Amino acid sequence: MSERREESVLRNGRIVAAVYLILSVFLIMMVATRSSFLYPCNNWNDANSYFSVGKALFNGKMPYRDVFDQKGMYLYFFYGLCYLISNTTFIGVFFFEVILAAFDLFGICRILQLYVKKTTALILSPLVLAVIVSSFSFYWGGSAEEVCFPFLIWGLYFSLDYFQNRYPKEAMGWKTILINGILAGMVANIKFTVLGFFFAWMMCIAFSFLVQKDFLGAVKGCLVFLAGMVIPFLPWVIYFAWNHGLYEWYWGYVHINVFVYSNLNGEGPGLFDRIYGLSKLLYWVIRKNMIYFCFLIPGVLWNILGRGKKFLARFNTLALCFFLFLGIYVGGSELPYYAFPLAVFTVLGFALLGRIYEWIWAHVLAGRSAGIKNGKAAAGAAGMGTVVLCIGIIFAVSMNIPYMSEKREDLFLYKFKEIVEETDNPTLLNIGCLDAGLYTVCDIVPSCRWFQTQTLAIDDVLEEQERYIKEGQTTFVIARNDYPQVIFEKYDLVSEELWYHEGQEFTYYLFRLRENE
Repeated sequence: MSERREESVLRNGRIVAAVYLILSVFLIMMVATRSSFLYPCNNWNDANSYFSVGKALFNGKMPYRDVFDQKGMYLYFFYGLCYLISNTTFIGVFFFEVILAAFDLFGICRILQLYVKKTTALILSPLVLAVIVSSFSFYWGGSAEEVCFPFLIWGLYFSLDYFQNRYPKEAMGWKTILINGILAGMVANIKFTVLGFFFAWMMCIAFSFLVQKDFLGAVKGCLVFLAGMVIPFLPWVIYFAWNHGLYEWYWGYVHINVFVYSNLNGEGPGLFDRIYGLSKLLYWVIRKNMIYFCFLIPGVLWNILGRGKKFLARFNTLALCFFLFLGIYVGGSELPYYAFPLAVFTVLGFALLGRIYEWIWAHVLAGRSAGIKNGKAAAGAAGMGTVVLCIGIIFAVSMNIPYMSEKREDLFLYKFKEIVEETDNPTLLNIGCLDAGLYTVCDIVPSCRWFQTQTLAIDDVLEEQERYIKEGQTTFVIARNDYPQVIFEKYDLVSEELWYHEGQEFTYYLFRLRENE
């Protein structure tokens, strides 16, 4: 009976911990992301672009060939699933972000338990997530980097667990290497610039075999890792081969990102200038995201310089940080949300904080804590206090909070929506910017390949969009700030609205095709 009772207590404890973490995730994401029902909408053009391509995918159109955007296929597939939940809102995306954040939080908790007691890890875990999602690099919510984050968190867990608990006594298991290859393959099919993390991951594991003079093990480990990477590619190889679109897949995802979007085509800055530029960029990334770098920097230094660690364990942390940063920024492009994957190392700062807390508790507060009769009640109160603190951090720091007070009826999207919905089965072209969100709120499936104006140095975009306009291919055209004069040959301007964002003023125009056209 005692064994059964003990098993029941452990099981109940795990259930309570899981409920606590899931509730924490829901409340944190509810206030952090603009996809939440607390916000009028998520009008970030990147997220709406992913939503539109995902919608098109689930309506029989092929990404890259029929509708163009340059991210990876799993991002569009996941957004397509969100579209099935809600066609005209981001409520499906919100629940998807909650699921992603749940994987983040459980991974964070597992990492913390490598360094501190389980109770401490449970209390600190929501704080790690809150700090990360309140940062500037989290941006408006729904980025490709956010979708990659759980794969990085769990990759970090497997790496730290091995080098802390098993290296160099035993080699990493083939199953673990295969799993992390799958994680890398998923990242490769979402946004491959984040793959620098997994390059460093496998490099350090290969070194761990070589340290044990097992050259064949190192080769086998790399092959097993690559085999795992291949697995997430297989559904899309089949999909594009079946639809005769393998080249479009390569051109739209690899060629465009490597040779057009970045400056890695041999015409960029020299080595010294690139190093200087990356150093300067890191400085500004830290300043913009000090909310998590104030934990990340001491945590990483502690993990590298702390006592009792093997050299390769120290090098592993340094390599993961360096190659993740290098992979993201070596191409020369920089946007606020690019830095979000770097936040994966924030957990190390909280691990250090947990160690300090437990030392103080054991050496300073031990006598005082003896008076606490109900440890579970105290832990529960601490957990509740942590969640309240998390919400407070987000309200104090996140740039999204002011947008919560906006009303839908005041936004240009919903004013345009009323006009568009006066027409049966409308079609739309978005020019002058990435997807402004009108495809989403009006439930319109893009009908043109260049359904939005890409930030790409290729002539096809503007030339093709002007051709669509000349031919009157869509019922409506939404434009930002500017439009070709040829548009008046077939379209009438039916509405224009101002929109203010981060100190800038934008003007959106809505054109409708004349009835006789």
